Amino acid sequence: MTAGDALQRLGEFSAVIDARSESEYAEDRLPGAVNWPSLNDAERALVGTEYKQVSPFAARKRGAALVARNIATHIERDAMDKPKDWQPLVYCWRGGQRSGALATVLAQIGFRVHLLEGGYREYRRAVIAALEALPPRLDLRVVCGTTGSGKSRLLQRLETLGVQVLDLERLANHRGSVLGLVPGQPQPGQKQFESRLWDALRRFDPARPVIVESESRKVGDLRVPDQLILRMRAAPCIRLDLALEARVELLLQDYDFFVKDTPAFCARLDALRVLRGHETVNRWQAEARAGGHAQVVRELLVSHYDPVYLQSMKRNFIGFEAPQLTLAWDGSPAALEAAAQRIAAL
Repeated sequence: MTAGDALQRLGEFSAVIDARSESEYAEDRLPGAVNWPSLNDAERALVGTEYKQVSPFAARKRGAALVARNIATHIERDAMDKPKDWQPLVYCWRGGQRSGALATVLAQIGFRVHLLEGGYREYRRAVIAALEALPPRLDLRVVCGTTGSGKSRLLQRLETLGVQVLDLERLANHRGSVLGLVPGQPQPGQKQFESRLWDALRRFDPARPVIVESESRKVGDLRVPDQLILRMRAAPCIRLDLALEARVELLLQDYDFFVKDTPAFCARLDALRVLRGHETVNRWQAEARAGGHAQVVRELLVSHYDPVYLQSMKRNFIGFEAPQLTLAWDGSPAALEAAAQRIAAL
């Protein structure tokens, strides 16, 4: 099955099985794929060494024995309870021996197996092409608002109301600022981020608006594809306003892990030394250690985040100066609900 056909029918398969090693799977995979390695990382290294140091024939024998043993384990562990009409899509790096061996055994059992032609490599090419083609088709509306104004909370509420939402920070596992990486929750790699993004974009109805937050070109360490950034910057804006003290309170709630772990907060502030200077950052760290997290957050907003954000928005987003809709709220659930309902009415 070609990559194009497989990706259009992705939701029709009973399962998507990645026959590559665990490290290849961890780097990126098709949405929803499970990992049934025909050879794990250590086994691939063993076969590769034997290929170079002994002979290709000896390596193929070694590989065949390992693959057969692994396939038997996968079937005993994961396929014994599958009905006869179970229809998996199987792939490896290039749609070659690793996925072919697994697909052959499953087909001999009687399952209707589909093999992805060209494997992950063709899938990756299709994703790159789609990330160029899909964004220009979308009717984007960009939620603009200074740091801490509640943009992420608004997106979450809109999603529960059935509004189409593209949450880039959730896909990137990052909250979009120097403080945005949540401790213990690393970002995905660039390829996996793009797979998540493609999976989200392909599900949108082009006839309905898609709400997205006003992100920069990078979310943490991950780069937003060029066509999506261009489309976002040309889209109408929806402005969300929240008073300074309410923003401080909201950020203390959303980043409560930094309040509980002051050393981690101070370590993250070190990233601002080049922009703000050692004296300022040292003072902020001292205030945080003394329990003055709110004061540090207030100063970060007034002296760093707000000026940088407003300058960037004016320079990059065409609709920022004349927003389609301006929503002021006070930080309460009722006010957030009212703002969400107004956007949903669009």
